[in-house]
Amino acid sequence: MEKENDSRVTEFVLLGLSSSLELQLFLFLIFLLFYMAIVLGNLLIVVTVRADTHLLQSPMYYFLGHLSFIDLCLSCVTVPKMLGDFLREGKIISFSGCLAQIYFLHFLGASEMFLLTAMAYDRYVAICNPLHYLTVMSRQLCFRMVFACWCGGFVHSVTQVTLVIQLPFCGPNRLDNFYCDVPQVVKLACTDTYVVELLMVSNSGLLTLLCFLGLLASYAVILCRVHGSSSEGKSKAVSTCTTHIIVIFLMFGPGIFIYTRPFRAFPADKVISLFHTVIFPLLNPVIYTLRNQEVKASVKRLFSQHLA
Repeated sequence: MEKENDSRVTEFVLLGLSSSLELQLFLFLIFLLFYMAIVLGNLLIVVTVRADTHLLQSPMYYFLGHLSFIDLCLSCVTVPKMLGDFLREGKIISFSGCLAQIYFLHFLGASEMFLLTAMAYDRYVAICNPLHYLTVMSRQLCFRMVFACWCGGFVHSVTQVTLVIQLPFCGPNRLDNFYCDVPQVVKLACTDTYVVELLMVSNSGLLTLLCFLGLLASYAVILCRVHGSSSEGKSKAVSTCTTHIIVIFLMFGPGIFIYTRPFRAFPADKVISLFHTVIFPLLNPVIYTLRNQEVKASVKRLFSQHLA
């Protein structure tokens, strides 16, 4: 373990997903395909929304473009490092690199949670107040909501990193995961971390749980409001809400499991972390694109224009 004169840890050893070389090569190929699909899928949505004036002027697709951009960036925080570690024997990350991973994970993750909340409000206005939808969800309001989401993610992430960076790390330095996150790093501090763990759970766990419950409540209100509407309107509202609810459960489920409990190791931790950082960023383009005729039509127009 590399240390400075004051015995402070300067790097961490990531134990990764497996110690078997054959299995690591297999996982490298599998997750390389996942990563390529994440990048191409989310980049396609971002480019499609930006290139199609009709989609760009729609608040829902404006938010969807930002959501795909966040997922694209989120996948780049941990997956490239994980893929590189599959091909090397020593899985080392510097202390500053570890803090950078924590910062960007929580910055992008919190921004995405707030953005999903903004998208829920957008769907509420569109379904429950359709005649005034474009007036209420003006371009200026959409920009302010997205800006507030990024600012909220920044404040949350800075708080997390500030709490971690003040802890003393004098050994050990082995992280039982394939990337750095607050629960694993805090456990390595050579001091009593009970108060810090409570602050972390209150910050990340409570924020995740409150956003999750708030989103479920908002969609429940929407479904109750359209209960007495026409069958066609009800079907469209239920379809839209179902898509968003699926995304909410897939995103917030792992987050709640990781951040709303004491920092103790569980056998499922790595699987949940893998789903949260590798699988989930691929689901957004799949769910939103395959279920949305307008996006699929816009993608076809985009390809036809460039292939013609």
